[in-house]
Amino acid sequence: MAYQKVTTTSYGGRLKNALGGVGMGFLLLIVGTVLLFWNEGRTVKTTRMLKEAQKACVELSDPSSVNAELNGKMIHATGFASTDEILTDSQFGLSLNAIKLIRNTEYYQWVEHQSTETRDKVGGGQETITTYTYSKEWVSTPVNSSGFEDPDYRNISNDVLLNVDGKTWQAQNVSFGAYRLPDGLISQMNNVQPLVVELPDDVRLKYEADFHREFDVAEGETFVHPSGNVLYLGINPGSPKVGDVRVTYSKVLPGDVSILAVANGNTFEKFVARNGYSMMTLQDGVIGMESMFATEHSGNKTMAWILRLVGILMIFFGFHNIFNLVTQLLKVLPFLGNIANLGVNLVSGVLALAWSLVVIAIAWIYYRPVLGIVLLAAAAALIWFLGRKSKKKQAA
Repeated sequence: MAYQKVTTTSYGGRLKNALGGVGMGFLLLIVGTVLLFWNEGRTVKTTRMLKEAQKACVELSDPSSVNAELNGKMIHATGFASTDEILTDSQFGLSLNAIKLIRNTEYYQWVEHQSTETRDKVGGGQETITTYTYSKEWVSTPVNSSGFEDPDYRNISNDVLLNVDGKTWQAQNVSFGAYRLPDGLISQMNNVQPLVVELPDDVRLKYEADFHREFDVAEGETFVHPSGNVLYLGINPGSPKVGDVRVTYSKVLPGDVSILAVANGNTFEKFVARNGYSMMTLQDGVIGMESMFATEHSGNKTMAWILRLVGILMIFFGFHNIFNLVTQLLKVLPFLGNIANLGVNLVSGVLALAWSLVVIAIAWIYYRPVLGIVLLAAAAALIWFLGRKSKKKQAA
């Protein structure tokens, strides 16, 4: 059954909160503005760095021998990445020759969810109804139930059979023909495959004995269930109980990779452009130079739009917090407050878009003068449109 908690806020309390929100609004406005300006600079500088790297890049056609003539130069190369290292998960006695050994853990736990509904009251007050519900789910970390709101679920048993941290083991010595890959490239190898779990008998028996000593279970019951790439710790994988643990294993094996980096003796380092921006990239598989640079350019554009969206949203919520005081003043009559809120949303949206265009335009005037002037003109048109619409409303 859902548990509900009802809180009320007076009209004066709402106004006080709205005033506090004004300060947060200005902070969001400043942070969003800085983010937008910085992002445009980052995007332009990254593009210039990629173009500089691409222009300087040469092909290392045969990595089976160190080419001294290419030392210090930006290269593209494709070859087989391999290692002799044995990676070991000592907790469960698993070992294999691999580039990476990855262990992910889930726990079956009681989890709290909440949803909130607010109701405006005549006179400016507000009633908030928070509904708490509880369910058993697989989660990545154990849940502390002492903070649950419902007294019936607070401090409910959420003890786990065994704490197993998620972890990744990575080989330190990975060869690439006659070269050695640095950690920065090894970490980018992500051709992940499932690892079939084969527990040594002594490890399995040890955990079975430990669990049987700790828990009172029927004779013949087992706690350790390897299946495919999953190690299940619990009585019945088909019917989990709170505290059961599910460990999933995967691996990255030696294989073909393609890299963009600067040759440095028998290893590689980052390419550093004249503007200080750098790159060192690895992709799994046999990938041509042009395709790798195209992927880098595409990733740069995608990141630029993500950060632009984040910045615009921060500026929108900044303006919304600043103007929210008007909405709260009119909440003495809820329908008036609702109308005001629609207006605040509209004005905040238009101002956020116009403000963002101005900031981006100024950044582009600094970094890309021609495009910046075009954007600045678009922003001016938006502001003019908003002003004209406001005058028409006042006249009406």
